[in-house]
Amino acid sequence: MRRFKCALIGCFFIFTTAFIYSVPEAAEAAPVSATIALSSTSAVSAPIVAAKSYVVLDTQSAQVLAINNGDQKMEPASLTKMMTAYVVFQALKDKRISLSQPLTISQAAYKAIGSRMFADPKTPVSVEELLKGMIIQSGNDASIALAELVAGTEASFVEIMNKQALRMKLNNTRFTNATGLPDPQHVSTANDMVLLARALIEDFPAEYAKYYGQREFTYNGITQPNRNRLLWLDPTVDGVKTGHTDNAGFCLVASAKRPGAAGTTRRIITVVMGTASTDARTQESSKLLNWAFQNFENVRFAEAGKALVTPEIWKGTKSVASLGFLQDAWISVPRGSTEKLKTEITRPQPLIAPIAKGQSIGLIKLLIEGKVLAEKPVQVLEDVPQAGLLGRAWDSIRLWFK
Repeated sequence: MRRFKCALIGCFFIFTTAFIYSVPEAAEAAPVSATIALSSTSAVSAPIVAAKSYVVLDTQSAQVLAINNGDQKMEPASLTKMMTAYVVFQALKDKRISLSQPLTISQAAYKAIGSRMFADPKTPVSVEELLKGMIIQSGNDASIALAELVAGTEASFVEIMNKQALRMKLNNTRFTNATGLPDPQHVSTANDMVLLARALIEDFPAEYAKYYGQREFTYNGITQPNRNRLLWLDPTVDGVKTGHTDNAGFCLVASAKRPGAAGTTRRIITVVMGTASTDARTQESSKLLNWAFQNFENVRFAEAGKALVTPEIWKGTKSVASLGFLQDAWISVPRGSTEKLKTEITRPQPLIAPIAKGQSIGLIKLLIEGKVLAEKPVQVLEDVPQAGLLGRAWDSIRLWFK
């Protein structure tokens, strides 16, 4: 027995140096896109939509439910003003400007062509009035005035817009102005516009709720209605933005909230670009919103902080890891198919410490009848620090013989 113990100890120290780093560290799973399209094998067919491009996003599940020509570059017209508003809201948050701050608009803003709020250089106007003029009335004069206030010139403001677009990964978007006035180099896509709308709503919820649902605004004795007609036709619609130029056609980003599962609220965002008329963009957007709510339901497949799997982990201070989601995780499925939903989890093997809370490790596939609906990254729920030298050495030996 004594001879056996000595041999074992000798082996341990021999292998310590040789194998302490011999097992390769498990690679972190590649990030999954923020929006993941449902499989085309879904039993739900998208409606026929009279638009050059469109997309339907469920924000609770972060899934694209329907899409056509989503990456086709087009002039976004006044949909541009969503980014203008986003940058202005950020300036307000950073306290670089204030809502009550008065300013005198420039001649460049005053002479802006297209839709206007009719601000007058002779009369100071507040930042909040300009925001309403831009968001509700789609005023180009208001957009330019806000851009000049935040960045000094519209050109400098556009640089900020494009930097923000890069941060948001709007990879097919390039802005050349703050208004959406025609320019062949001023382009975006339905995919990028739905991501921008989601960011606007989620990053600035109070500002979005305050301004984007207003049906009209009166300034300088002139009352102008919000061009988003869905605000009158559908009480669940709370924004977002219209746009129109000859090149862009009639465009609309619309958002609606309706009751969801387990007492939650579902939000659907639709984008239609290149429709033929004001009526067409309204009708096609309404069609897509109703189709999404009526044909899909959301299922919570993971509760926040609750482990889905507890795999063995090596070279750590714990023997198992907890993998799941830090927030409730949802999947959009065709109505009536909830019971058919299955999950499969894939992860690196062996799983090697250290791992950190929130780190993405592996993927969960969500399937119905063997067809993948979505893939989402699985997160680490608790830190597992690296073990000490002897612990790592011992696990290296165990892995070698495993």
